[in-house]
Amino acid sequence: MRFEFKPSFDRSIRYFHGREKEDIKQAARQTIDILSHSKTTHKGIGLKRLQGNFWETRAGLKARILFKWKEDLVEFILAGDHDDVKRYLRD
Repeated sequence: MRFEFKPSFDRSIRYFHGREKEDIKQAARQTIDILSHSKTTHKGIGLKRLQGNFWETRAGLKARILFKWKEDLVEFILAGDHDDVKRYLRD
């Protein structure tokens, strides 16, 4: 399985500070670990299919990570709140 962090993901992380930024990075690492090793997820990670090939995982109470999972490629696209994810999927 291949993992790619899009420039949009890197840009979106810049808007978070301190602990939130670390939570996002940790959630991305956990997601990679789970997907690459076919581990079972626990409810706390909040891995959820949204539409088509788009998935999200939670990073703390408000932050979400949006990624696209198609065959053996996972592309991390965006880190933001619920509204940011909805806006991205709508556009």
